[in-house]
Amino acid sequence: MPLKTAVLPLLDEVSDLARSVAAANTVLLRNGRRIGDNTDVHGILAALAEAGVTSAGRAVLLGGGATARSALAAVKALGCSDPVLVVRSEPVETLAAAARLGVTPTVTGWEPGVLAGCDLLVSTLPAGAADRFAPHVRDVPALLDVVYDPWPTPLAASCGGVVVSGAAMLLHQAARQVELMTGMAAPVRVMVATLQALKR
Repeated sequence: MPLKTAVLPLLDEVSDLARSVAAANTVLLRNGRRIGDNTDVHGILAALAEAGVTSAGRAVLLGGGATARSALAAVKALGCSDPVLVVRSEPVETLAAAARLGVTPTVTGWEPGVLAGCDLLVSTLPAGAADRFAPHVRDVPALLDVVYDPWPTPLAASCGGVVVSGAAMLLHQAARQVELMTGMAAPVRVMVATLQALKR
């Protein structure tokens, strides 16, 4: 995961989106050039849309790393330009990305009141790190937890609203990678069916 940022200086070209969020999770090799792109934003939006979440007036993000920067771009696309960032320390690079994206986040530490009135909660924290928030998410209308193993996480199991897993995000960002690498449409239905079969 740290490589999403570390790879940027090694690239010959970076997409506007990857530059804005300061995170590239895809490197395309074309004519001897390394081109960086970001498919995480697409993965977040497509996974949420698949679950019926197509807008968010008030979003809360847990975490301030590279995935949180992609989540900032995603929630802006959903209509939220002033999300709440719940972090332990000042996320300097994430705030710089927010400025590039035209997003004005409120940065705060954790307290249950930050979830009041939130339409969408996005946890970008690694497995286990969000477990302590689980008792407070029962009334959250929609949750995306980027963790995919183990699943469900305590956060996901406690949420009373729509829950989207990191596996769905991973699938859709990979589908976009297939399209970027091959120039062909990804077989998303087959990919979804395969993922569902693996869960059984």
